[in-house]
Amino acid sequence: MNNGVVIVGAGHAGVQAAASLREEGYSAPVILLGDEADLPYHKPPLSKTFIKDAEARPQLLRGETFYSGNAIDFRPGVRVARIDVAGRQLDLADGGRLPFDRLILATGSRPRVLPLPGAELAGVVSLRSLADARLIRELSAGASDVVILGGGFIGLEIAATLAAGGRRVTVVEAADRLLGRAVAPGVAAHVRRRLEEAGVRVLTGQTVLRLEGNDGRVVGAVTGSGERLPAQMVVVGVGAAPNVDMAEAAGLATGNGIRVDASMRTSVPEILAIGDAASYRHWFTGQDVRLESVQNATDQARLAARTVLGHSEDYAAVPWFWSDIGDMKLQMVGLTAGGDRNVVSGDPAENRFSIYHYLGDRLLGIESVNRPADHMLGRKMLAAGFSPAPDLVAAGADLKAALAAHQEKTAAE
Repeated sequence: MNNGVVIVGAGHAGVQAAASLREEGYSAPVILLGDEADLPYHKPPLSKTFIKDAEARPQLLRGETFYSGNAIDFRPGVRVARIDVAGRQLDLADGGRLPFDRLILATGSRPRVLPLPGAELAGVVSLRSLADARLIRELSAGASDVVILGGGFIGLEIAATLAAGGRRVTVVEAADRLLGRAVAPGVAAHVRRRLEEAGVRVLTGQTVLRLEGNDGRVVGAVTGSGERLPAQMVVVGVGAAPNVDMAEAAGLATGNGIRVDASMRTSVPEILAIGDAASYRHWFTGQDVRLESVQNATDQARLAARTVLGHSEDYAAVPWFWSDIGDMKLQMVGLTAGGDRNVVSGDPAENRFSIYHYLGDRLLGIESVNRPADHMLGRKMLAAGFSPAPDLVAAGADLKAALAAHQEKTAAE
């Protein structure tokens, strides 16, 4: 009997894997397991449009008829207890068993937990799922003061959204600047200025010692300096941890995620892993990375489907990311860690600029604020292996023409 492919996780990665299997001509069973009751949905809007609009509905990744129309057996509300590698089956939490020929783990990540006194109080929330977003939307309707722990993308997106809705918002970040693991200091400083101008109070180099409650509900946060911040809601946004427990228990190799090769295979070749939970050796940097982005999730899913069908390809997608924080659309392409110089194009004072990051004369990536054309061109340049000279960027040269010339030369050679 052909047991086909079972996909654990119905987020961006899992749904794309199911779709790509059918697009690539896979005809055996495809079973997609999701642990939520809802149809799979887009996650990026949850921290923005969804929480500010009481009437907003989740944006579905695919309509309900897509699954039945493509013979994808989508099973919501299913939790997997264990992977039986030897028996090639899943033990389900309800006692059932599900055999597979190939297994794709798209288990994603979960919010990191702060071991903070008072963290158990009602009104202390994190955002990772639709249920979380619904709770934040409900709580924010009755909150005048909100404290956000963590100055990463999720925390700042929520801060900007709630401040625009009239709440008094304070962001507390333990590091000395915002977005410390995500963008250059210049972009982080710009984001901070714009948020503060919009009414968000930002405290960096600060921690929260405890949360205070009344009748089981949070009413405030006490910082390391002794300041008490009133809060009817506290949002914890201090990063995410990959969901690897099930893979580890099954004996799969892990290390800041489920270890995969260039074709998305784990240490057990019949099992693949993709998306937020997968750790791999990056083709551009030569370093082990785990990327949390929709682009990475969907591109890895497409490749995993081709791997299942017997194609031999290495993952070589150019990574890109985005975040909407207030009136700033941040777009990042490439991986800029390790750069030794940068060039600014555009004017931060106009809230429109890009920072080009280099290692020597090699372009590593571009961070853009409200400059989508720079971002799109950057994706093309990195995919083509083209690094415009830093002095050309500084002079405002026509980089599109320079890329075209590079491509013509490469084709001729």
